[in-house]
Amino acid sequence: MANDDEREALLGPDDGLSSSRRSGATTAGGPRQKIKSLYESDQVLGRHSPYRAEDEAINICGGGAANSLQILSEADHIVAVFVVAFDTKAGNVIEWKLPEDVDLDGIEFKAMTSGSHTLKTDFVYFRKSNLFGLACFENMPVTNASERGARMKSVGILATSYTLLYRHMQFLETQVKQLMRGRMDISETRDNGSIDSTDRHQLERPYRYDQLKAFWEDKKGVLPPGECSSITTQTISMVASANDIKVLPAELKVTHPAHCFSQFIQFFGHQVFVLWKFSLLGKRILFFSPPPIGVVCYRVYCCCCLASHSMHRLLSSAGVKPHFYINIADIDNLESEMSYIACTTEKIFETKTHLYDVYVDNQIVTTPSDSLKDLLKISDADRDKFQKLNNQRNQEQFLREQIGDETLDEEDVFTSFFMEQNNRLFQTLLDVSLSQDRQLMSDHMKSMGLDPIGDRAFLMELVETYGIDVMLMVDNPCCPN
Repeated sequence: MANDDEREALLGPDDGLSSSRRSGATTAGGPRQKIKSLYESDQVLGRHSPYRAEDEAINICGGGAANSLQILSEADHIVAVFVVAFDTKAGNVIEWKLPEDVDLDGIEFKAMTSGSHTLKTDFVYFRKSNLFGLACFENMPVTNASERGARMKSVGILATSYTLLYRHMQFLETQVKQLMRGRMDISETRDNGSIDSTDRHQLERPYRYDQLKAFWEDKKGVLPPGECSSITTQTISMVASANDIKVLPAELKVTHPAHCFSQFIQFFGHQVFVLWKFSLLGKRILFFSPPPIGVVCYRVYCCCCLASHSMHRLLSSAGVKPHFYINIADIDNLESEMSYIACTTEKIFETKTHLYDVYVDNQIVTTPSDSLKDLLKISDADRDKFQKLNNQRNQEQFLREQIGDETLDEEDVFTSFFMEQNNRLFQTLLDVSLSQDRQLMSDHMKSMGLDPIGDRAFLMELVETYGIDVMLMVDNPCCPN
């Protein structure tokens, strides 16, 4: 989090809703320098500062598809920055945005989620068409009558992928706090008898977006229409490297709080491998939870990681689509989706069983599909894999401590385990499909980490989903060899 000095009022006069003046953004000590200082002081994520003073407009198309994918994994490619506020008469509204002509219809209900009025702070990842967003929310109590006791705002960004959204979270958190204080009610301040020159300046100019404008000038991505629009539809399957199974694909990289992955494992326990199966099958998975939604967005992310593998060139599946937060406005779009992983705070989705295959209410995993109910059962092989995952984590932690490094990268442990598991599974299936008899026996299933009996239904659906031509010849459990 930024310190108190960094959270002082925005610098310099501004002209309301108009675009920022370039000269104002480049002067010494101006908003751009404030942005740089915020990034340089970022100790929360333990990452190097992403700020580069020489950055100007970024053309994410570059030259050719390969270059485009490389740039997407390394450069900022933000296409909009915005502020959402709650108005007592109009509800959620877009208070300010850049560029001014960008279509953000509906984003006011993504950036300020249903039920957020019960929280003080939160954050949310979301998707709008083929773009991804991150917004930070704050709710501050006030005593003036016009705001009915509460002031609520969200500051967010929209980008062509979610690869690098994480590194702007601290900036967004700081901006929403500054905007909240910038609208201090003059009657409240007068009653307290503490109007100084800074307070007066904030009160006289309540809507001030200097730093957000400077941020936009530094980080904006140029997205020409047509030829590059297809880049935004990337899924996990397009970015995994066949030669690098221990590194999570850059497109999937999202920052997470400490112990996010271990908490995911502890929260779901053995059911992690139930979610693993549904993820590999490309099912429509919907997580429900009351607010806050930020931690549930991380569950979406972790669930996507379960399906990571590097066999995409040999398989027909399109991969996992993370949608992150969704609301009732997404219902029409979800009706045409064949595969996704998302989360919501709106309980009404539970009754819309045609929109999902798997419904996760906190720790309770259910399915409305009779054909999938067998997959909810935890097999003996699932228990074995769960134990191996924990053992691998403990072993890695021990090795780190032996060399004096107590910082365990749980993301690498988590994703490498599932990527290796999935690669072994698919490689075995492909090898059998190329054999003369194409017969998949019990020994094959055991080598893939599957239960020959308990995982039969899963395997049959898996080979059908990926178009792998094998014949399942599992021994009869009544007549063991």
